[in-house]
Amino acid sequence: MRVMFHGAAGEVTGSCARVEADGVRFLVDCGMFQGGRGASQKNLRALHFPLRDLDFMLLTHAHLDHSGLIPRLVALGYRGPIYATQATVDLLAVMLLDSAYIQEKEAEWSNRHQRARNPRSLSNTAPLYTVEQARESLSRLVGVAYDEPFEPTKGVTACFREAGHILGSSVIEVAVNDDGKRRKLVFSGDIGQTMRPVVRDPAVIREADVLVVESTYGNRAHRPMKQTEDELVGILNDTLKRRHGNVIIPAFAVGRTQEVVFVLTELVQKGRVDRLEIVVDSPMASAVSELTLQYDELWDEQTRELRDWAMANPERVKLRFVQDVEESIALNERRSGLVLISASGMCEAGRIKHHLRHNIDRPECSIVICGFQAGGTLGRRLVDGAKTVTLFGDRLPVRARVHTIGGLSAHADQPSLLAWLRHFERPPSRTFIVHGEVEASRIFASAIESELGWQAVTVAEPDVSYPLHD
Repeated sequence: MRVMFHGAAGEVTGSCARVEADGVRFLVDCGMFQGGRGASQKNLRALHFPLRDLDFMLLTHAHLDHSGLIPRLVALGYRGPIYATQATVDLLAVMLLDSAYIQEKEAEWSNRHQRARNPRSLSNTAPLYTVEQARESLSRLVGVAYDEPFEPTKGVTACFREAGHILGSSVIEVAVNDDGKRRKLVFSGDIGQTMRPVVRDPAVIREADVLVVESTYGNRAHRPMKQTEDELVGILNDTLKRRHGNVIIPAFAVGRTQEVVFVLTELVQKGRVDRLEIVVDSPMASAVSELTLQYDELWDEQTRELRDWAMANPERVKLRFVQDVEESIALNERRSGLVLISASGMCEAGRIKHHLRHNIDRPECSIVICGFQAGGTLGRRLVDGAKTVTLFGDRLPVRARVHTIGGLSAHADQPSLLAWLRHFERPPSRTFIVHGEVEASRIFASAIESELGWQAVTVAEPDVSYPLHD
């Protein structure tokens, strides 16, 4: 048996693991590379192995850094099933089509820009994949229930457990025959922080022969939730009441937007903020929020109680979802009083860039960064203290106050990751650290060795074939 990591090895995006054992070949995740100028080329070069030889694919969750290359996978020849939780399947029906639309528009813009610079140019940029290819890939998806083992192919048993990251997210257990032995592989996907809003806490896993675990925040601890709430209350009251500006929150449409709305609503319920006008300006976030409401059986009890309170007190929290383009443009005429949540979460595409353009140079406004920002992204530059940024060709000064609220991350921090690992009754024979920047992964690997006493802990490197044996 062997495993190779074709993404999210030494970086946070592009999750894709390939396993080979006793004639069985399968993928876990097929994610898009995001952030930085090299991401486009990485996406084009990805999936360079024989795709028709794959028997099946397992998907941990719907975020594009885990799922975003599925349409390209199918377009390049993959013909097997793709198993995921039913909630993930439903989310992808929204997310992959949206991603494909963006790919088409960016290619269209690139070609128009190239022809404007050189009318005689014959070069033509093709999208990474089209809307039609994304739609075709959806037919490969197979929804499965949590906690119910199934056989994706003869001799292999898989089971999806709650990961507590976003709606439908899962830790995947896979039992595979290898050289006459039955071996259990566990893929963490993205582990959520315990005691967070909306989704349930991560499931307890007690054993694995081989473990693949994420390390996004493997080098640090998040701020306590109480401290995070205090900071958020200060930002809201200072910006909306004292300085009469807007609060702009870039947020991922799946998971983060819903959690941020929950936290803001709870602050009003607790009386820490008088009332709020919240606008979610993202067609995809609106669609995902509707799906989230449909899957309330996957919520925790606190979220259900807060929903009931909000429905009984509509005058305290005015929540509006915007889909129409004209309505979105009109939001930029509002100079104060709004909490505006928009995608994308790393400020790389979508409507958030327009809202930043109209608010980033205004000292009375605030920008609240509440999620991981990959290197090379606009969001990362803001977190790192950029004094100027370029938006739609215009160089703008950053006069708005930029706040980083780490306590709202949907990823577990180092203490929570270690607490999750402590449930294992014995150390895995091999542990691979993935989905983290190099330094974060190395620090997390050292923490596992020193605090848990585990051995054979490896920070995964891209495209290396790792043999798995006792």
